[in-house]
Amino acid sequence: MIVAMLLLPVGDTFAKALTGAIGPVEVTMWRLLAQAVCLVLVGLLLRHRLQGPMFSPVVALSGGLIMITLTSLIGAFAVMPIATAIAIFFAEPLILTLLAVPLLGERIGPRRLVAVGVGLFGAMVVIRPGFSTYGWATLLPLLAATTYALNMIVLRYASRERSGLTIQCGATLYAAGGMVVVVAACGALGLIEVTPLNRPAWTWGAIAGAGVFAAASFVLIAEAFRRAEAGLLAPFQYLEILGATALGYFVFGDFPDLLTWVGIAIILASGLYVFHRERQPGADRPPRRRRGGR
Repeated sequence: MIVAMLLLPVGDTFAKALTGAIGPVEVTMWRLLAQAVCLVLVGLLLRHRLQGPMFSPVVALSGGLIMITLTSLIGAFAVMPIATAIAIFFAEPLILTLLAVPLLGERIGPRRLVAVGVGLFGAMVVIRPGFSTYGWATLLPLLAATTYALNMIVLRYASRERSGLTIQCGATLYAAGGMVVVVAACGALGLIEVTPLNRPAWTWGAIAGAGVFAAASFVLIAEAFRRAEAGLLAPFQYLEILGATALGYFVFGDFPDLLTWVGIAIILASGLYVFHRERQPGADRPPRRRRGGR
């Protein structure tokens, strides 16, 4: 899980670099296509772990949510530091805790409810009223966090009949195919300008890198969840902010300011408290968190 969390920002760094030459929607398409190729190869090598139907409405729904999540995140990467976008995105466990109440009939106690409120306040500290730094783009990671939380609930149902690798492969293939349709439609309508294929060679290397590192991360995450309980692994996801900050600084010269770090600290502390409360004996637990598809 630690290795996966340190690899995820590498794929995000490739994606951010690509936004300097290609539009975010097209970057999402290429990243998902590269990721799909890698996961199909992994699926062939580990086909004994493919259990249950790979193509079904619930997996397609997961693929659609992945499309929105990744497009929103890459759109945010195009205009803000990776660490800032990931920090806002880390409101996802808090949003998931709230969504589990109406969608799954879960109950949350007053302590966790307060922790969720504090964490969302931390997200607002990072976003900042008035959107003075990055404009409305600061809402993109929050949208990504919401659709990702919804995807976690979808995965709860999908995993009843399928292995994690089956869902990863199927949802990524649906998402990649969906993004091809979206890019083609947007290009035909003149909504986006599709970049010619005879682009600089480095962009193809960055596309491959984004797909390889994302696929490797998701395979490692699936393996981690296969070997250990979700409650033990969930806190390790916050290591991603360390890699995102380091790569953002060394590659792009970006570093979050003091107020952003204050918001990050609030979000992480609230999320860790929620995880802690979920592991208490007799606590009302929201859906098992199985990362995937980002």
